[in-house]
Amino acid sequence: MNNILSIWGVLLIRVYKSCISPYLPRTCRHDPTCSSYAMQALQKYSFFKGSYLILNRLLRCNPFGSKGFDPVP
Repeated sequence: MNNILSIWGVLLIRVYKSCISPYLPRTCRHDPTCSSYAMQALQKYSFFKGSYLILNRLLRCNPFGSKGFDPVP
């Protein structure tokens, strides 16, 4: 079940990156971008741990948060 959720999450991120992201300005302050980070987190960890890492990253991605190189742990 957990693996299926991760696969669906990665699929949704790929759809976002190919269909929506090209039409939006780049606003992510980190490298890799938040969507790439999310995909890597779901591929490396379980859906629930990956979701936790993604949420943590999205909360830090703001004008007052950190910036720069921030890989998936």
